[in-house]
Amino acid sequence: MPTMRAAIATAEGIAFHDDVPRPVPGDHEVLVKVAAAGVNRADIGTAKATATSPFTIVGQEWAGEIVEMGKNVKGLKKGETVMCFGRSGGYAEYAVADAGWVMPFKTSDIKMEQAGVLPLALMTAHDALKTRGQLQSGQKVLVQGASSAVGIMTLQVARALGASVVAGTSRDESKYPRLTALGATLMLNSSKPDWADTLLKATDGKGVDVVVDFVSGPTVNDSMKATNVLGHIVNVGRLGGGTANFNFDLHAARRINYIGVTFRTRTIEEVREIFSEVRNDIWGAVESRKLQLPIDKVFSFAEIGKAFEHMEANKHLGKIVLSMPVA
Repeated sequence: MPTMRAAIATAEGIAFHDDVPRPVPGDHEVLVKVAAAGVNRADIGTAKATATSPFTIVGQEWAGEIVEMGKNVKGLKKGETVMCFGRSGGYAEYAVADAGWVMPFKTSDIKMEQAGVLPLALMTAHDALKTRGQLQSGQKVLVQGASSAVGIMTLQVARALGASVVAGTSRDESKYPRLTALGATLMLNSSKPDWADTLLKATDGKGVDVVVDFVSGPTVNDSMKATNVLGHIVNVGRLGGGTANFNFDLHAARRINYIGVTFRTRTIEEVREIFSEVRNDIWGAVESRKLQLPIDKVFSFAEIGKAFEHMEANKHLGKIVLSMPVA
């Protein structure tokens, strides 16, 4: 059986194994030779949570070349470059993805390192804004936690979908100029007690129509305060904490649609549909490079430990990339 090199989660951290069996694609899957992979906070959490399980390969997004396909795969071909999403497996020389969870691209349009960090952010941003938040052109958006990579993509997608106001929050005001250049029309410091009042003033007292919240925790009540009547709050992340005091009276008075999302409980078919919506709605903006993510730093595959440390230091702006060796 062919083997490969892969980064395995262990109790001591990430360890490299050179004799991991190369995955075999199922009937509806493709096998991709990985060229670049994105580093996400969820990958670090998965590595820590699964460290006691032998041969758990982490990595949720990657890009590379299709080298093998299942018998029922249609619309793709060997040798095609694709960006992929998966539950795990991206930190390896080869990774398997469901054929509906990949997006073909041309390297003349999108560089491989950029392709390796786009899938998760594109899916999350578009699904939260358009499908869950029901954003319409001309409406107003707030992105809680705008300096994260997926937050940055959400700023850009909101502008691409025609939002008239795209507000973002970040506690690091030194990042505001770059976030404004990346799509924010207004930046707010959520550590200040009056940030919601500032946003209300900027929206003629009505608030925003859609909140995409990557923070949650103690900011939830101020988010509701800044949301319009019948607005939508999409709870995507919980960087500020998984629990908090919740003002049910405010929630009821605003008649807010409060929606929780996660990829952990989505079915294969649901993720396929999200990929389809991205391709149909905003793929042209991706190919023309109107939607892209700043690359903060590129690490070699062997430097995965340093890449994790860089992310946990929380000083980066944009994506951290693992570049795989080309055989």
